[in-house]
Amino acid sequence: MNHVERFRALMNFHPVDRLPRWEWAMWWDLTIERWHREGLPANLNDVFEISQHFGLDPYKQFWFSTTLPTIEAVQHHVEGTVSTMDDYLRIRPSLYPDHRAAISAMQPWARRQAEGEVVVWTTLEGFFWFPRTLLGFERLMLAYYDQPELIHQINRDLLEFNLRLLEQIGRTCVPTFTTIAEDMSYNLGPMVSRRICDQFLTPYYVRLLEQVKDMNIITVVDTDGDVTRLVPWLQAVGVEGVLPLERQAGVDGMTLREKYPTLRMVGHYNKRVMHLGEAAMREEFERLVPLMRSGGFLPSVDHQTPPEVSLVDYRLYLRLLEEYMAL
Repeated sequence: MNHVERFRALMNFHPVDRLPRWEWAMWWDLTIERWHREGLPANLNDVFEISQHFGLDPYKQFWFSTTLPTIEAVQHHVEGTVSTMDDYLRIRPSLYPDHRAAISAMQPWARRQAEGEVVVWTTLEGFFWFPRTLLGFERLMLAYYDQPELIHQINRDLLEFNLRLLEQIGRTCVPTFTTIAEDMSYNLGPMVSRRICDQFLTPYYVRLLEQVKDMNIITVVDTDGDVTRLVPWLQAVGVEGVLPLERQAGVDGMTLREKYPTLRMVGHYNKRVMHLGEAAMREEFERLVPLMRSGGFLPSVDHQTPPEVSLVDYRLYLRLLEEYMAL
């Protein structure tokens, strides 16, 4: 199987020759700095190039910023600057950039994906993520009650922006899957209620995912912490999968599989054991074996590999990853 065939088959619960070897969040910058001191070639800084150096499968991400005309994850220059509708309307001309030039950079990857040589995936910013970026967490929580029209205005504009992006992307390189950046859960569960979700997120998700599904793109929501209570809310609007299933937040992938048999999942390998030696790392893989065998699950570190993990540790993890992905 080629890389695209393998990912699609896995996410559709079909048999695969092996599981993909992919790190969705890659590594902290401090981790890469450490590895450079420990022997990683100094000229390797791009995460895709580093992943290829390690022999991981080629998964190429394009993150479409809401504030800069780039296809890389960036620090927003407008974080926490909005308090009122007037604030938002004042800065709106600087938001939702034209990405046509950046999208053109996807053309070579479209050809490689068509041959199954690489899996192209995109990241869109979501309807909790971006209002929180603009307002900050505390003001957003208050605005749901005090300024609902402000949140709706932001999300209407974001929806229009994302739909326009999808149209433009579709003419150049239709991704195999897309993640939607949300980070709307923490270690005790969702940051908002189901009522808030239905009022302020659902209408925009439904419209966005109509377009995504028309393009045959698999949708995975990126939200940290304990996603358990959030899963049925997401499935209700058409979301197919979630990541990263953080173990330290108490997520149990097999419980999710039993309750939501069609849920696609990525991650769930506890990053906190990766510096504890082979026995601990192998035990963590063994924990995931039943979930691997259930289909629809791609094991990966449950967030960026932390700097406690040495280059020797990581090479051991990769050896075990190759072993267990062949199960």
